[in-house]
Amino acid sequence: MPMLEVTDLTVRYGALEAIRKVNFSVEDGEIVALIGSNGAGKSTTLRAIVGLVNAANGSTRFDGRDITALNSAARVRHGISLSPEGRRLFGRMSVLDNLLTGAYSVSSRRVINTMLDEIYDLFPRVRERRHQLAGSLSGGEQQMVAIGRALMAHPRLLMLDEPSLGIAPKVVAEIAQAIERLNKEKGLSIILVEQNARLALRLSHNAYALEHGEVVRSGRGTELLADPFVQKAYLGV
Repeated sequence: MPMLEVTDLTVRYGALEAIRKVNFSVEDGEIVALIGSNGAGKSTTLRAIVGLVNAANGSTRFDGRDITALNSAARVRHGISLSPEGRRLFGRMSVLDNLLTGAYSVSSRRVINTMLDEIYDLFPRVRERRHQLAGSLSGGEQQMVAIGRALMAHPRLLMLDEPSLGIAPKVVAEIAQAIERLNKEKGLSIILVEQNARLALRLSHNAYALEHGEVVRSGRGTELLADPFVQKAYLGV
């Protein structure tokens, strides 16, 4: 049984169908990439999975349980966490306080301290900057904090929305290495939404391409890298 199973998921904004009958799954310990152009429905899919937008139709199951009717706080408690596009940090709060906001559903101080240590090991610059205001950091450093904040919820499924957006190539490489470490060393399942399709497909076990709110291609990440349609549409080949 998949850890996450999305079936016929449809989300509407008024009369606009942002996604239409989207189907995909995530196995335990798997990285799944969602690729597509702006407006394809990638971010809406993540927001629907974590409960920030309501599904008009379809269902979402996590660990075999139907969570479609649960609110976002309940889904976080069940083990789903989102690092949103644009980072959305509290700029006038310290880095440490931003991280701690991600742990609102964690009652154990021991777990919180363990997660902080793991985040500082993953991103040493976050440790160095922990007492600075989040708004004073570079874009890449802010992205590290945003990922760290999502990890503070102690998730089993981490969803990353455009983690490479607007970041220097050197820092993108650091974040890619961190994603691989989280998956390989911690066994964390990850959904990666990226306009940098080549990066996403290289990191992923399985991948789905979205166009106009619908899945148009799916398969192993390596398979989609070699798919002529994907190459032309998303890789500039």
